[in-house]
Amino acid sequence: MTATPNRPVYLDCHATTPVDPRVLAAMRPWWEDNFANPASIEHAMGRAAEEAVEEARGYVADLICADAREIILTSGATEANNLAIKGAARFAASQGTDRRRVITFATEHKCVLESVRDLAAEGFEPVILPVDGKGLADLDALRAAIDHRTLLVSVMAVNNEIGVIQDLAAIGAIAKEAGALFHTDAAQAAGRIPLDVEEIRADLLSLSGHKVYGPKGIGALYVRRRPRVRLAPLFSGGGQERGLRSGTLAAPLVVGFGEACRIAAIEGLLDAGRIAGQRDRFLAALSAAVPGLAVNAPGGEKVTGNLSLAFPGGVTAQAIMEAAPMVCVSTGSACSSAEVEPSYVLRAIGLDESRARATLRIGIGRFTSPADVDLAAAMLADAWAKASSGTGRAAE
Repeated sequence: MTATPNRPVYLDCHATTPVDPRVLAAMRPWWEDNFANPASIEHAMGRAAEEAVEEARGYVADLICADAREIILTSGATEANNLAIKGAARFAASQGTDRRRVITFATEHKCVLESVRDLAAEGFEPVILPVDGKGLADLDALRAAIDHRTLLVSVMAVNNEIGVIQDLAAIGAIAKEAGALFHTDAAQAAGRIPLDVEEIRADLLSLSGHKVYGPKGIGALYVRRRPRVRLAPLFSGGGQERGLRSGTLAAPLVVGFGEACRIAAIEGLLDAGRIAGQRDRFLAALSAAVPGLAVNAPGGEKVTGNLSLAFPGGVTAQAIMEAAPMVCVSTGSACSSAEVEPSYVLRAIGLDESRARATLRIGIGRFTSPADVDLAAAMLADAWAKASSGTGRAAE
């Protein structure tokens, strides 16, 4: 739907994407016509629900070039990341391994950082490595930190704030040379860049439905079968999902997730080209109206829909958002946007507190129109001008 001055413009597609109408259509029958439990295979409706779930699982697997049997359905990437990191560590501990080091990077999602830190209480050694000014993992630091004591390396495929794409194949190779497991949080990457679990040598990979124009409340963890990766489950229950994630599967959400992945596999490259055009149009318009506007983490390869923009003149991003309430953007991760502190991701790439506080995250998506970006650029520029005027008066 085309934006108007009376309708908010949504440019926060890293926080969540709108559900594709085709996904909604695919889900609807599994709420209305067949509401059966996919585990109720004793009767026809249950078997039909199970078949729909398995078809969807196949579409999820296809998006990352995996086998359907390697896909464990979860409530989203946060659960998948916890299962990957804590599950791998706890299974290893039960086997008496000497591998106790778990390595990740300073710009990871909070659920990865906190999962790694939580393992310290269980006798593991968390290692949080730096990134460079582009937000890229420091591979020399990784080589120096990884050794025979390392159990797992975890890195986000695409950063949720600055959009930088990590060299997963290089990181995976370093992990494999040391005999460590390699996990990647690919929630922001799926559907935006090609993913092949064999090419990047991933053992574990996390996905989220609502980042690929699917529903919220559903995601997946890829768990390699050959050589087999073993995890300890986080939940006890009925043994669904190969015993790794007990609980009744929400068939409508699974079907929607599968349809979203099916569409992404077909249309991802087309999306990327169209989105890049909208990004460039938006940036050109806003830069012309806001002299001194700067793109954070310049030079690194990024997904096309992302812009991390620092506004000049001592104006905070929060002030701009308050002055432009009809533009839906954010100051950073949606999972920590309520915090007053500036983004830890921006601080990790070397930005000072003032610039970090002046940064807005823009997320352009599949359904963003030229009218959307034109209107958003105009409203944000006007908001910056008003906030700058207020800042100037306050300083006088």
